[in-house]
Amino acid sequence: MNQDLTPLFEPRGIIVTGVSNHPGKFGFVALHNILSCGFAGPVFAIGREEGKVLGQSILKSVDEVPEESADLLVLCTPASLNEEIIRSAVNRGIKAVFCAAGGYSETGPAGLVSENRLIQLAHELGVALAGPNGQGVVSTPVGLCAQIVAPYPPCGRIAVASQSGNFVSAFLNYAAQTGIGISRAVSAGNSTAIGIIDYLEWFAEDPETDVALCYLEGVPNGRTFYERVREVTTRMPVVIMKGGRTDGGKRAAASHTGALATNDRIFDGMARQAGLVRAADVESAFEAAATFATQPLPRGNRVLILSTAGGWGVVSADAVTAHRDLKLLDLPTDLLAEIDEILPPRWSRNNPIDLAGGETRDTIPEMLRIVAAHEEIDSIIQLGLGIQGNTAALIKSGMFYPEHGLQRIVEFHELQEHRYAKAAMSVSHQHNKPVLVASELAVTQPNNPMVSTLRLAGQLCFSSADRAVAALGHLVRYATHQKTRT
Repeated sequence: MNQDLTPLFEPRGIIVTGVSNHPGKFGFVALHNILSCGFAGPVFAIGREEGKVLGQSILKSVDEVPEESADLLVLCTPASLNEEIIRSAVNRGIKAVFCAAGGYSETGPAGLVSENRLIQLAHELGVALAGPNGQGVVSTPVGLCAQIVAPYPPCGRIAVASQSGNFVSAFLNYAAQTGIGISRAVSAGNSTAIGIIDYLEWFAEDPETDVALCYLEGVPNGRTFYERVREVTTRMPVVIMKGGRTDGGKRAAASHTGALATNDRIFDGMARQAGLVRAADVESAFEAAATFATQPLPRGNRVLILSTAGGWGVVSADAVTAHRDLKLLDLPTDLLAEIDEILPPRWSRNNPIDLAGGETRDTIPEMLRIVAAHEEIDSIIQLGLGIQGNTAALIKSGMFYPEHGLQRIVEFHELQEHRYAKAAMSVSHQHNKPVLVASELAVTQPNNPMVSTLRLAGQLCFSSADRAVAALGHLVRYATHQKTRT
């Protein structure tokens, strides 16, 4: 990595320009978010109005900021003012700049000239320049939300770099919904001086990050990007979602961030060789990153499906069988015999293991324990949890609750769901194997006790078996690629 991005993600102090009392202006919003999300360092507001904004005294110029008190400058001023501001800020000790302003290469030739001057200035002054035309930077370990938009995500192990601010917001929204948190996030904008690969290299060295998630539209130097990202993926998984795959998308990318989109077939081949994890859409990209952040890598591709009902198992078996990187395991003889002692004779005697309604108080935790311990099973997909919690919710909303013994049965159902979720997490940790839980209740009833138990523990509940299978496929493919490198 050529540039230290610590001042961008862990600044000791921050200067915000373009601050006014108007709550719809970028400067106001950026200042509000920095002050509201837990950043502990000094914050300095620069603007033309007198008095205070959000309790902060407005300074007329960056020159009024005490020397060496801040090392991140957040520019919310027009492009015509920014070069002079950056020079003054560097004299006060600024080492990183986030430029939220637009009006650069995305607008055409005149904007490109301004952007090139900005690059030259950054190089001349030795300052890390993020943007321009970006929406902000987030760093949850230090409570930093220097964004001109929402949200601020929970703290976690996924780092985000994106050439689209909207996709940063989307990934942060999924983090808030699922509880799978974010370590760092940056809207790279036009990637003028710092490209996506620069962020990825810094993330790979970041002790707060386990997996990177990025959206990009163009790669200016494909060979260099390949060589550098291939080294990054030896140290952490990198999930990529790429725009500009079609002619229409390429035209949109050029007007969006000024990016020149690459040939998609060439990019796809490069991604496979480099060990990148490529996702087709925003939801699957986040789920892939969340799975890497919360599950161990599998030792092989042999999958077992455990289900409380036949239909879920059938569609999951279809998905696993159709996936070129996964294998639906034939149940070993010794495992069949052990399960026979637990389940009634009508159980499926096959993979998927259909419990056939034969659950007792301890059946599901016991089955998880048995299958996770078996050496021929590399990963497990658990289906059908949440049913008892859903039943409890209906009982509680009915006219007879809590009489007629209903309070007792509701408490039992909810307790069982907590046990099931904890059992899935426990056996995964004990045997170092992925255990992926899937239920539509993740989105239809997010307060279901099984779903909420997983979420509060920082684990993902997939909304469908197909999505769990797709995420597991990414884990297996990456793990296989890593083995070929050793």
